Amino acid sequence: MASTQINVNTTDINSVPRGTDALPLDVMGLFYFAYRDFVGDADMLLERQGFGRAHHRVLYFVNLKPGMPVADLLGILKITKQSLARVLRQLIDNGYVEQKTGDADRRQRLLYATEKGRKFFQVLSGTQTERIEAAIAALPPEGKRMVLKFFVGMVEPGDRSLLDRLKLTDDI
Repeated sequence: MASTQINVNTTDINSVPRGTDALPLDVMGLFYFAYRDFVGDADMLLERQGFGRAHHRVLYFVNLKPGMPVADLLGILKITKQSLARVLRQLIDNGYVEQKTGDADRRQRLLYATEKGRKFFQVLSGTQTERIEAAIAALPPEGKRMVLKFFVGMVEPGDRSLLDRLKLTDDI
C-alpha cells in the first residue's frame, strides 16, 4: 500500500472542532498517553543496555516465535535489512540472541533468544504485562475481546493474516 503524504498546517488543525468525527482527538490523545506509559519502563531498561525500541521489538518476536527466520522478521518489522542487521548484531554480540542456519535451507538464518535474552525479555515485558492486565481487569467481561478487536482494526488489512500466523488473534 503506497503511503500518501499529507501536509497539515496550523490552520487545518485549528479549524477542526474538538469532538467531531473528523479528528478523534480524545482517542488519539489517550492512545498517545497509553503508549507513552506502556513503553516508558521498558525504555529505561533498554537504555541501560545501550538498546532502543527496535531491540525490544526484535526480542519480542524472537521470544514469541523461536526459530523465526530473519526474512520473516524483516516482513513483520518493516525495516531495512541494514537496520535489522545493526540491531541483531548488537543483540547477538551481547548474548541476547543467537542465529543458526536452517536445517532444510542452509541459507536461512533462524533466530533464537538465549537464556539471557529470555530473562531480559521477561523483565522488559513484566511491567507492560502488569499494566495491560490491570487495565483489562477493570473492564466488563467482554472488555478484553473488544480491546483485541480494536487493535486488530488498527492493523493494516493486508497484515491481519500475519496476526493469525503469529497466533495473536486466538482470543478473539
